[in-house]
Amino acid sequence: MSNGKSYFFVGIGGSGMMPLAMILAGRGATVAGSDRTLDAGRLPAKFADLAAKGVALFPQDGSGVTSAEQIVVASAAVEPSVADIVAADRVGAQRLSRPQLLASLFNASELPIGVAGTSGKSTVTGMIGWILHACGRDPTVMNGAVMKNFTSPDAPFASALVGKGAAFVSEVDESDGSIALYTPKIAVLNNVSLDHKSLEELRALFADFAGKAATTVLNVGDAETAALAAALDPARLVTFAVEAHADLSARNLQPEPFAITFDLLVDDATHPVRLSVPGRHNVANALAALGAARAAGVPLTEAIRALAGFTGLKRRFELVGTSADVTVIDDFGHNPDKIAATLATLHAFPGRLLVLFQPHGYGPLKVMRAELVAMFQRMLGDDDLLVLPDPVYQGGTVAREVTSADIARDIGAQAHHIADRAQAAVWLVEQARPGDRIVVMGARDDTLSQLAADMLPQIAPRFA
Repeated sequence: MSNGKSYFFVGIGGSGMMPLAMILAGRGATVAGSDRTLDAGRLPAKFADLAAKGVALFPQDGSGVTSAEQIVVASAAVEPSVADIVAADRVGAQRLSRPQLLASLFNASELPIGVAGTSGKSTVTGMIGWILHACGRDPTVMNGAVMKNFTSPDAPFASALVGKGAAFVSEVDESDGSIALYTPKIAVLNNVSLDHKSLEELRALFADFAGKAATTVLNVGDAETAALAAALDPARLVTFAVEAHADLSARNLQPEPFAITFDLLVDDATHPVRLSVPGRHNVANALAALGAARAAGVPLTEAIRALAGFTGLKRRFELVGTSADVTVIDDFGHNPDKIAATLATLHAFPGRLLVLFQPHGYGPLKVMRAELVAMFQRMLGDDDLLVLPDPVYQGGTVAREVTSADIARDIGAQAHHIADRAQAAVWLVEQARPGDRIVVMGARDDTLSQLAADMLPQIAPRFA
């Protein structure tokens, strides 16, 4: 459906936009785009990679949108006043939102596999994609994160995979309600918890999504998801849980600093499983991926063997390096569940935690305020430190009713607000001592990875 068409992506460098552009380019479409990050001179490597793949890049000034034959794609973060959108309206170009375009590709595929839930979507999508790829199914994969298994010198930003097989694996987003656009044959639901919307809204969106599929793989170890499962046709369900009864159950978890092993109980048989990514939450992610792969026709033993080779995603508990016995980790944690999972994984081993958390927007901060504060109060160890710079701000009008300073004050003495992110990072490095783990957390800002990388060489001189 994309061959010969011309697409212009407004915000082409975004985590949800770039892989979609790559899928279309890989299917023969003409792809161009603009991005305010490009105009600001940030993340040049990302845009160089797009250009190397034949994507024409323009300033975000309307100059790239010149024909009614173009299909102009924009994310929800792009305001109607942006010059490219104004130009699209002027020339009469068709406009699509990112989820409208993705859903059209997804729904038209032979085997659409949709991954939903408040947490773990990108990891489960990557796991399923890797299993299907390693087992010769040649899937197309749309991910919001870079999948390390598929990176190479020619593909440093491999958040998409373009295959010729039946499966189209994609994470689907509930934050803007666009999950309602997708019609999966296999639906995966990891969990349901507070993030961008109220629980009442989330319950309705996830129930509708799960109810559409021929097979729904869901986590009955999560109370909200288990309640949703009770209202669905049991003949179409595959359940999973960590250390609880389900169709796929994980027992005997043995954590390692950057890996974990467990026993998989399924069909009255036990299978040893090893993951090259750490944490109890990744055990749940693995169960979801194995359930989906089985539903897609992959024999369980093949799927387990393939999953052992899954090396993870960029910014998901990613080891940046160690200097003077201080370890730096880059992580995508940005809502209470994700952050808690990372902190729990780290607290399984000795060492103080020094956490820099950049909230991913003022709106989410307002929605999550009470839950975020309670989580940090519960999960921070007595000696741990937390610093919060101001939230991500990409321009436009936004209500700043709840700030990082409010969150720090609510949490208490262990939390500090330093408005400027660079200054917050310097302060955190100054607190470090041997044995500490520094964790950089946040979403919607790819420059956080560079911040984490820049912190590493600052550590050793402190102990010289």
